Amino acid sequence: MFVRRRNSAILSDTKRTIGFIVNPIAGMGGKVGLKGTDGADALQRALRLGAKPIAPMRAKVFLSELTPVKDHVSLIVGTASMGEDEAKEYGFSFEVVGGRRKQTTPNDTKEIARRIKEENAELLVFCGGDGTARDILDAIGTSVPVLGVPTGVKMHSAIFAVSPIAAAITTTQFLFDGLPLREMEVMDVNEEAFRDGRLSVSLYGYMLTPYEHQFIQGSKIATATTESELRNQAAIAIYVIETMEEETLYIVGPGTTTRTIADLLDEKKTLLGVDLFLNKKIIARDVNEGKILKEIKGRKAKIIVTPIGGQGFIFGRGNQQISPKVIKEVGLNNITIIATKTKLSGLNNLRVDTGDLKLDKELRGQRTIITDYKEEHTIKID
Repeated sequence: MFVRRRNSAILSDTKRTIGFIVNPIAGMGGKVGLKGTDGADALQRALRLGAKPIAPMRAKVFLSELTPVKDHVSLIVGTASMGEDEAKEYGFSFEVVGGRRKQTTPNDTKEIARRIKEENAELLVFCGGDGTARDILDAIGTSVPVLGVPTGVKMHSAIFAVSPIAAAITTTQFLFDGLPLREMEVMDVNEEAFRDGRLSVSLYGYMLTPYEHQFIQGSKIATATTESELRNQAAIAIYVIETMEEETLYIVGPGTTTRTIADLLDEKKTLLGVDLFLNKKIIARDVNEGKILKEIKGRKAKIIVTPIGGQGFIFGRGNQQISPKVIKEVGLNNITIIATKTKLSGLNNLRVDTGDLKLDKELRGQRTIITDYKEEHTIKID
């Protein structure tokens, strides 16, 4: 639960200046199983698969939450779909920078970021993923504090808020209450390798970010490969396999812990995709939202996921194929969360950011997690 801390007495007549950039294609590869929209033909592939824009909706949630202070802020926005449209809809005062394009490119993001820097913005907020973060890093470095509204498929970088609402709260606190700035990592994965099931993550640099522990997601932490960790993964997998029900479809999310289930069943699971199991056999690999919805229709189904190390997300990061529609169809009582003791020890709580605010609220609260063979632990989802 997010707690708003506002001190309206310190709001003055002097407007604070925020740069605001929307990458309109960010996140479109998630539900259709493409794991991103970087690359020459990724966007066209996503569109052919029926992908819909995600970033404009997330941008609107951010601005909606910022409206209580809109009379005290002025935005510098990208043209048209890169921020102007959303700022206009919510009645913010704004200045438009950058050229109008039929289809946006990384160079547009860089151009707008540079103009925002030149206009002396106090903070640059962007809606996108790791690729957008890299573009902004290339353009302005650490010259302007930056905060990411999570909109992409893969968000390994530490500069993102945990949700659009958290981004709005952080922005307000930074401008009017004061928050410290921290150098936070900008990470990105090789999307072509990612789509092939290989995780290749690189550190590209650092940007200054307003820091509030409960609102900033931090960096993803890779799973350890120690002998004790592997034993723990195997013990969890054995327990899950023993409890699998016949004629029940299992929607199994990405991760090394979930992949161990398949390994012990002598099945080949995708490391970074969502796969479907029936009667302890994989019947479909690397599925998208549409395929999942088709397969679960009229059938009992369950979801198995593991949180992202260091960040704690169980939904909304790297597994957008398991969409709000899928979760609602399966049912909240048919979700199994698994995590090794080492991974869980580094998390104070778990997180959800499905894009459906009502569903996120329903998912929050105390949840049971399988942490070993016939061992469970209770942790809070925020």
